[in-house]
Amino acid sequence: MKVTIVGAGNVGATCAQRIAESDTADVYMVDVVEGLAQGKALDLAQAAPVVGHSRQITGGQDYGPAAGSAIVVVTAGVARKPGMSRDDLLKTNGRIVTEVMTKVMAVAPEAILLIVSNPLDVTTYVAQQVSGAPRERVIGMAGVLDAARFATFIAWEVGCSPKDVTAMVLGGHGDSMVPLPRHSTVGETPVNELIAPERLEEIIQRTRQGGGEIVSYLKTGSAFYAPSAAVADMVAAIVRDEGRILPASVQLQGEYGLTDVFVGVPVKLGAGGVEQIIELDLTEEEQGALHRSAEHVRETIAVWEALSKG
Repeated sequence: MKVTIVGAGNVGATCAQRIAESDTADVYMVDVVEGLAQGKALDLAQAAPVVGHSRQITGGQDYGPAAGSAIVVVTAGVARKPGMSRDDLLKTNGRIVTEVMTKVMAVAPEAILLIVSNPLDVTTYVAQQVSGAPRERVIGMAGVLDAARFATFIAWEVGCSPKDVTAMVLGGHGDSMVPLPRHSTVGETPVNELIAPERLEEIIQRTRQGGGEIVSYLKTGSAFYAPSAAVADMVAAIVRDEGRILPASVQLQGEYGLTDVFVGVPVKLGAGGVEQIIELDLTEEEQGALHRSAEHVRETIAVWEALSKG
């Protein structure tokens, strides 16, 4: 089994490390920067005898070796900088993803596409439009990351292990995301029964701004440890046909009362990609928040379509 990762920056290279070292799949990294993918692949390969795996890790500038990939992970694009919103990334990263998809489809037309580049819901839409792949095979990585951030802050607040927290976040990957305390638990207890409403709202707001908080500390880059862990989790669910229920950005066609828009919802991931979209029982308030988040994604897509025609 082979996974191709487009982009050998911090996110892409750390994805490659996690996928190979977990013995999930062989990895090919591709990057436009001369020598970058080759050098990082060689470095990662030389770690194999130490950490103890037999997976092949290679890299290059040519998309040819991506042929036969079961999954193509797209991390290519510019990173957020302080003061830059996800929408600010739209013009540059939308064009990068367009070019990447054209090259990927030429060599791996049957691959499942896992999109990581920001603004994520829109770049996932761009990937679907350019590739023409069915919605089961075009997936945006966001919900696993957003839920992990929510779970981390809940664990810190309650004073428990993060392993005991199950969190759920719906909607777009950004300030309009919809963390769901009713569907998030510590053990078997809903979070809203453990944390006071005012404090819970603060945690929700911190979750929404989780990526921006890290950017404000790093100054010249964005998060990559947690995003790569989320990618590796999703890749493993697909490669091993695990049928995991994980939140991801997918194209809705009537689910949750939404059509033709990419937003985060819980899905079942297996060998075919998205094998089922899970519809949670939402309150009127939660449903309204999800629809407002979807409308923000639609507005950003409209901006992209105007820019791409200009």
